[in-house]
Parts: sequence; C-alpha cells; structure tokens
Amino acid sequence: MDESKPLKVRLTFSVILVGVSLLFAAVVTDHWAVLSPKVENATCEAAHFGLWRLCTKRIFMQEKGPKEKGCGPISLPGEHNCSYFRHFTPGQSSKIFEVTTQKEYSISAAAIAIFSVGFAIIGTICVLLSFRKKRDYLLKPASMFYTFAGLCIIISVEVMRQSVKRMIDSKETAWTEYSYSWSFACACASFVLLFICGITLLLIALPRFPQNPWETCMDAEPEH
Repeated sequence: MDESKPLKVRLTFSVILVGVSLLFAAVVTDHWAVLSPKVENATCEAAHFGLWRLCTKRIFMQEKGPKEKGCGPISLPGEHNCSYFRHFTPGQSSKIFEVTTQKEYSISAAAIAIFSVGFAIIGTICVLLSFRKKRDYLLKPASMFYTFAGLCIIISVEVMRQSVKRMIDSKETAWTEYSYSWSFACACASFVLLFICGITLLLIALPRFPQNPWETCMDAEPEH
C-alpha cells in the first residue's frame, strides 16, 4: 500500500472535521437570514431566523442617509424575543412566519439538513473504524456519506433561500429587506469542504492504478 496514504487520509479527514463542525453550527443556530421592515417610527422590529426558530428584536432606527432610513443593524441592543416555529412546537407560535405560508419550506429545509447531519455522522464513524481496525474499505462508503452530506446541506440552503425570497415578496409580512448571515455562510462553507473532501477521500481510497504500460490492475497491492 502507498506509504503516504494514511497521511493523506488523516489530512483529508481533518479538513472534513472542519466541514462537519461548520455543518453543526449552521444547523443549530438561527442566523441564516436577517429581515428588516420598512421604518416608519422611532423603533422597528428586525428579525433573524434559522431552521427551527424565529427571533425578533425591537431596536432604535439607524439613519443611513438624509432620505433613507433603515432598521438595524441586528447587533444593536434591544428587546429580544425568540420562539420556535409552530410546526415544530404546537404549543408555541411564530405567527408572522406561519402566516406567510412558509411552513412547507421550513420543514423541508430542516428535514434535509437532518439528513445531512446523519450522513456526516455515519461517515465519521466509518473513518474512525477504518483507523482503529485497519479496514481501508470503509473509506469508500465514508467518502460517499460525506459527499451526500454536502449535497443535502446545499439543497437545504437553496430551499431556505427560496423561503426568504417568497417571504419578502409576500404582501402579508412587514419585511421589506433581507440579508444572509453567518449561519448561512457556515452552511455554504460546509458544503464546499464536505463535497470536495468527500471526493478526495474516495480518490485516495481507490486502488492504485497501473503506472506502466506493462502493469495491470492485478499487480496492484491488495487492500488490507
């Protein structure tokens, strides 16, 4: 077996762990998007949300220019209130989000993200078992699980993006402006790392191809 293969696997796995950490950060936090309403009074109610809950903050208006006024930024101090979406906790209510008919989008994005987390966990277990018992054949399914995890999270990102656009376009909401926040960036970064490193891990796990014209695949060293 290629003597540098274990080192390559460990380096790739280290980058994958960064991607998995970003994936978990994106899934459990609620800073995917920041919503701002049209400012009419001295105070306004901005919001940020993730896969599971919506948080609103009543903050003072910040002037952007002589004719333009905006709400925020969301980091300014103010009265903060968070509630889980009604379809996840029937006893609680996030009425604004529910009225905009975004229930299907929210459930879909959350479900796909859970699949992504599951694939990442299974892939990590396969890699750890391959280290412990020298079973290199487990690297192939692990690489596929990581690739699937990356694909699932980017699909979840796209579903969330469409949800935000529909919510802004809806006449039933007060939100007029939006921006994507750091949880959204974590999800996108995790897709890049998991997808690319998943493919890389698969290429590392494949048997060595013949390097000379007279060498056949049967001459390659078998895997342990």
